[in-house]
Amino acid sequence: MVIVMLPDAEPEHVDAVVARVEAAGGQAFVSRGMNRVIIGLVGDVEEFSTMNLGRMPGVGQVTRVSTEYKLVSREQHPDRSSVYVRGVPIGPDTVTLIAGPCAVETPDQTLAAARMAQEAGATLLRGGAYKPRTSPYQFQGLGEKGLKILAEVRQETGLPVVTEVVTASDVPMAASYADMLQIGTRNMQNFALLQAVGEARVPVMLKRGMSSTIKEWLMAAEYIAQRGNLEIVLCERGIRTFETATRNTLDISAVPVVQRLSHLPVIIDPSHSGGKRELVLPLSKAAIVVGADGIIVDVHPEPDTALCDGAQALVHEDLDELALAVAELTAYTRRRPGRRRYSAAS
Repeated sequence: MVIVMLPDAEPEHVDAVVARVEAAGGQAFVSRGMNRVIIGLVGDVEEFSTMNLGRMPGVGQVTRVSTEYKLVSREQHPDRSSVYVRGVPIGPDTVTLIAGPCAVETPDQTLAAARMAQEAGATLLRGGAYKPRTSPYQFQGLGEKGLKILAEVRQETGLPVVTEVVTASDVPMAASYADMLQIGTRNMQNFALLQAVGEARVPVMLKRGMSSTIKEWLMAAEYIAQRGNLEIVLCERGIRTFETATRNTLDISAVPVVQRLSHLPVIIDPSHSGGKRELVLPLSKAAIVVGADGIIVDVHPEPDTALCDGAQALVHEDLDELALAVAELTAYTRRRPGRRRYSAAS
């Protein structure tokens, strides 16, 4: 069962609902979105039905849901949501471009990539300070040093920062530097990490596991939402199939499927799905046309020397084409670019 509070509900109204549910032996998980509070109930649904919760002050709607992913489902939140990352929207009215280096290597490399991204129309900067790699001998990221570089580049460019976390213990420090935390494909079912970012109170980008079903993906999002954080953006980044011509197989159908099931924004990563620079532009076009709420791409000033995923990183001429395609297709889909609504100092 899910309780949707009224937009003007006071904190004491929420506390009263939680107290009544817990007094009846149930559990109440409070999730706070941009506009309203949603409370997910776990326990005896029949008992809850006799408690007249819908008449309590501040309560807007009480819904009995059938899906396992109660908080992220459209059953209790029929309108699709927008997530704001330091004022930059990601949602149904916009197409947001997120770009930057796959890995933070040096201050100069990161700033150069950020400038390239910004010139192409990107309004969020992605950059990896922690890099979970298949081989333990590959570059694993700079850690806190990389986070400091990203913060300095944000100060220089005004671009809010998106960066990956790989363990629950990384979350507090990463959240102190970044504006959005990313959960990568290998950690989509790292439940301790999902719960930690749910408690961090900063927006989260949740990438689909490379071998995960859509239901498993949404259940992973539910872990985050259940800990109180509804500011979640889902990212389809390609799944593992028998095909070897691309790095992964982009499941383009996941966008409309998930948008029918969940109110959360959905974006696409054409870089990690295609794995080749020449595939990023056509996959980006497909993402926008199919209705994705944004795309996230790799950018590098010198991809031949990149310490991570240089083969898929875009350069200046690619970004010129991408910027044109994003502008034209965004207009075609009757959306607007995902640009900041208030200053970087806010």
